[in-house]
Amino acid sequence: MPYYRVVGEVPRKRHVQFKRPDGGLYAEELMGEEGFSSDSSLLYHRYLPTAIIKAETVDPPANASLAPNLPLSPRHFRTQDLTRGGDLVAGRRLLTGNGDVRISYASADTASELYRNSMGDECVYIQAGRARFESTYGAIDVGEGDYVVVPTGTIHRWVPLTETVSALAIEAAGHIRPPKRYLSKYGQFLEHAPYCERDLRAPGGPLIVEGEEVPVLVRTRGGLTRLVYRNHPFDVVGWDGYLYPYAFNIADFEPIVKRTHAPPPVHQTFEGPNFVICSFCPRPLDFHPEAIPIPYNHHNVDSDEFMFYVGGDYTARKGSGIDVGSISLHPAGFTHGPQPGAVEASIEAVRQGHTVTSELAVMIDTFRPLDLGEAALACEDPAYAWTWAR
Repeated sequence: MPYYRVVGEVPRKRHVQFKRPDGGLYAEELMGEEGFSSDSSLLYHRYLPTAIIKAETVDPPANASLAPNLPLSPRHFRTQDLTRGGDLVAGRRLLTGNGDVRISYASADTASELYRNSMGDECVYIQAGRARFESTYGAIDVGEGDYVVVPTGTIHRWVPLTETVSALAIEAAGHIRPPKRYLSKYGQFLEHAPYCERDLRAPGGPLIVEGEEVPVLVRTRGGLTRLVYRNHPFDVVGWDGYLYPYAFNIADFEPIVKRTHAPPPVHQTFEGPNFVICSFCPRPLDFHPEAIPIPYNHHNVDSDEFMFYVGGDYTARKGSGIDVGSISLHPAGFTHGPQPGAVEASIEAVRQGHTVTSELAVMIDTFRPLDLGEAALACEDPAYAWTWAR
């Protein structure tokens, strides 16, 4: 994270005695990235965060494997056709992935168990519904349009606040951060950035939960383990630092516009290891008098393009079957663009006074090919690849 926060009670100096009301000491836990040479936070627990009393192996979920995108083809997946139920961790259905990132979809109706992903950061986009994200750092209430960034190793759980909560889960094999070009060398958001510190929501106070012999599901590169802690890990009375979970709503992204159509990097919101996350938000249409106000045909020679359509009207894709809840996957070996007739229709729409776009989408560009998971194959529209030839 690019800025410092203090939540709850902390001592005046780091790594000095911090006494409980009964005279004992709170237990420190330093959460640090990159061997403590990058961002970190210092948490103060009522109980020892190291006290586990049991560990057991957990079988991997069924259908967690990936298959190559062969024959090479553009794909259309309809998440609205996937079954609902489960929670926002165990209920994730794998759509696509590679060695850098795995992307899943879930439509949850129950609370998850306590979970810790020790493989990398997660970014969970809430498509619909509301939930409470609870963690050792505290709680954040989240809802439609929120990105929730969860640092590696954070013990947390998701509690639905509505009948169902639908979300896209992006699991990285490393860290997810704001793009470096948006930040000063000291970590402050620069004036040209499309969002800033005021747009980020973090836990505002400690979350204390009583309990003993509490299980936590832990994911590592070796697989899944369920650790049982002697005391509930939500026992932190205070913390400070630069590393913590936070939420950012897509409606707070300020689009960067040009007189002619701008390429995807202007929509970049986060960066991860060998991938980027972009937000396509409502914005003024291109305003050069001879502009073509929708994307040109393009070929991402170095990246696969995963686009999740979450709201609005997709003028450029009319006739393709794309709708809210759809996902398109355009691999690096394929040129793609507007549907036939869309360019002419967009120019005519501008002539008729249509000057803004209402589309809302989350895009993930990966710099290694994406393979296909069971959920993608279960909800694929097999006719999509041929819609440009109609």
